[in-house]
Amino acid sequence: MAAVTLFTASLLAVGVQNVRAQEATGTYPATALAEKTFAYNDLPYQVDTDQGLIRGTQFGYNICNSTTAGQDSKCQTSIVNSISDFCLWAPDKLDIIANTEGEEVAWCTNDHGARLIPEGTITGLQVIETDEYVQMVGFINGPNINIEEGDFGGELDPHGADLRGNPMGGVVYSNHWSGNLDQVHEWHLFISSTSFCYRICKPDSANAPANCQHIYDRIGCAYNDPNDAKDGVFEVCKGDVGLAPGLYIENGQTMTYTQPAESLGAITSMPYTATIPPYSQCTTMTSKSLYTGIASVSGTAPTKSASGSQASATGSAASTSKHSGTATGSSSAAGSSSSPDSALSSVVIGGASIFSVILSAFFLA
Repeated sequence: MAAVTLFTASLLAVGVQNVRAQEATGTYPATALAEKTFAYNDLPYQVDTDQGLIRGTQFGYNICNSTTAGQDSKCQTSIVNSISDFCLWAPDKLDIIANTEGEEVAWCTNDHGARLIPEGTITGLQVIETDEYVQMVGFINGPNINIEEGDFGGELDPHGADLRGNPMGGVVYSNHWSGNLDQVHEWHLFISSTSFCYRICKPDSANAPANCQHIYDRIGCAYNDPNDAKDGVFEVCKGDVGLAPGLYIENGQTMTYTQPAESLGAITSMPYTATIPPYSQCTTMTSKSLYTGIASVSGTAPTKSASGSQASATGSAASTSKHSGTATGSSSAAGSSSSPDSALSSVVIGGASIFSVILSAFFLA
């Protein structure tokens, strides 16, 4: 059972990144980002067209194709299809997530008109496919995608404190459920310089807002996306739908966790231990068989179709038996070293408000 250490680092920020318009007078858009709907082939140049709001204007653009592809792309449309075909949100230039959460751009394993993830970036990944959501938990070399070494990271979602999302105007599409690129309205991504957990929820499902809950930004991957990911292992499994983030069972009753205010300091203990839902039918693969479209160290990459089709899994089935277990152990005030074989050895979480940022981090050994 993994031991968890939680500590909080505070970053005092006088303002939020991307505050560029001194004449800004408003905070909230006419329509929240999560409520905007666009067919993939009918995306506007920018999804966020609001003017005069406190965080300024959208950093990048949403029409992404061969004319926008390259390592300087400012594409803010993310594709999440499969273990071999997905995009992460990360900074435009080397920085920490807390400074750039409103301006992240798409970094992809395949050519979708965005930046290509360099080889050697993804070192392990577990994908759990359920009827209601797809959960991806992985290990990365963050500096390869402009996340500064040692950054404890933060949480990104289509809501944000001002309903414009982080990144602002960032939209996600997936062909997982219908075979077509459908807009995913509810998702969350916790990402640091060493690891990430990404959950996308089934479009139009009534359960999507709960299953992709975004309010628990201080308790990290272990509680938002309970997992059994291991560095060096690449696998896809079928899983049961678990309790929505923040829900737990106590004495036979379903309880809802309330995250304390950042002003109260670090979260040093939790009233429950998150449980990994059962999963089975796992197929293991190798990174070389999966990531044939990523950018080489020299900056060039193989030609890859942007059709968004899922690559077939190569490798043997890892297991046909069901797995279930706890995501974390007890909290501890002391740090603990992690091993490459441990379940998600380093996960980041962040809590944000308009004018200050509090970052919290879990380390699992």
